[in-house]
Amino acid sequence: MIVNMGDLHLQYLQNKTSIDEAIARVIASSGFIRGPEVDGFEAAFAAAIDVEHCVSCANGTDALFIAMIALGVKSGDEVIVPAMSWISTSETVSQIGASVVFCDIDPETYTLDPAILASYITEKTVGIIPVHLYGHPADMDPITEIARNHGLWIIEDSAQGHLASYRGKPVGHFGAAATFSFYPGKNLGAMGDAGAIITRDQSLANYMTKFARHGGINKGDHEIEGINSRMDSLQAAILSAKLPHLRGWTDRRRKIADEYLTRLYDAPGLALPCEAEWAEHVWHLFVVQSEKRDLFAQKLKALGVNTSINYPRALPFLPCYAAKNHSIEEFPIAYQLSQQGLSLPLYPELSQEQIDFVVQAVTTVAAEIH
Repeated sequence: MIVNMGDLHLQYLQNKTSIDEAIARVIASSGFIRGPEVDGFEAAFAAAIDVEHCVSCANGTDALFIAMIALGVKSGDEVIVPAMSWISTSETVSQIGASVVFCDIDPETYTLDPAILASYITEKTVGIIPVHLYGHPADMDPITEIARNHGLWIIEDSAQGHLASYRGKPVGHFGAAATFSFYPGKNLGAMGDAGAIITRDQSLANYMTKFARHGGINKGDHEIEGINSRMDSLQAAILSAKLPHLRGWTDRRRKIADEYLTRLYDAPGLALPCEAEWAEHVWHLFVVQSEKRDLFAQKLKALGVNTSINYPRALPFLPCYAAKNHSIEEFPIAYQLSQQGLSLPLYPELSQEQIDFVVQAVTTVAAEIH
């Protein structure tokens, strides 16, 4: 048996009728850009997160860029981001001309550590981008309080946090805006790139909509200079077909994670992820830690279990940030996670037989190498 990190083809086969109908509907209409499919998805996704406005765009990276532009970020500003995330969180800050300021992560949740956050704030700081990493919500109450006390905006990077919740409230409700990615492997994934921004602010939603459409809501009305970042209708239709399944998929992810946590509890040398008592984790990734991570992954692969490293370098230590001369001592938790973190297969379509196979393989290898 071979167990991979995901099986998007199986997901398609299980939802083939509705996805095929959605694709055929768009092709028959010849309406490939914008139109009712995109409008319909925006409304449905906003309802799923219980917010007033959803602004679709081409991808999750653009979503961050557009949100920061709408909030007035400019050259010379500073924006605080966690030291562990995908590079979209930080590169979009630099693309605007602002400066990225990295903050280490909490050792339990792997999200932005509010205990040290305030120490990174300067007179140039304008905002904070907490990331709901791996699907676990950031600790938003203290982050929100710090932001309020210093007059800073918050953008929640929810690229991995679809339907996650913090103290019973969906992520996306705590900042000026929240951004989502619908990259194919996400908990709600398109069949190509797609993204969105949610907000409760009507004026902010209007500006972001204009900016993502060449500066005008209506074709030809270029009120401002914008960019071309439109979700195409095929992706919107596919996402609309998948969206009704998202809650069930999330429940299934949580069930599998609970089984892993229970059955791997005593695996030697293995540190398991957690779910804080105030969080509802949606388990985009199930990341364990091992001091022998590379050997662990190698031996699991030999047994038929494929794994992934997300991410092999913490952001401050990427070559593109070498000029900042950051040291390991500045970000010890993020560095450790980058060196020891290993993602095990976890996706809704996993069968019980596959789950048993992964548990047995992990238990066997852990006992062998530790």
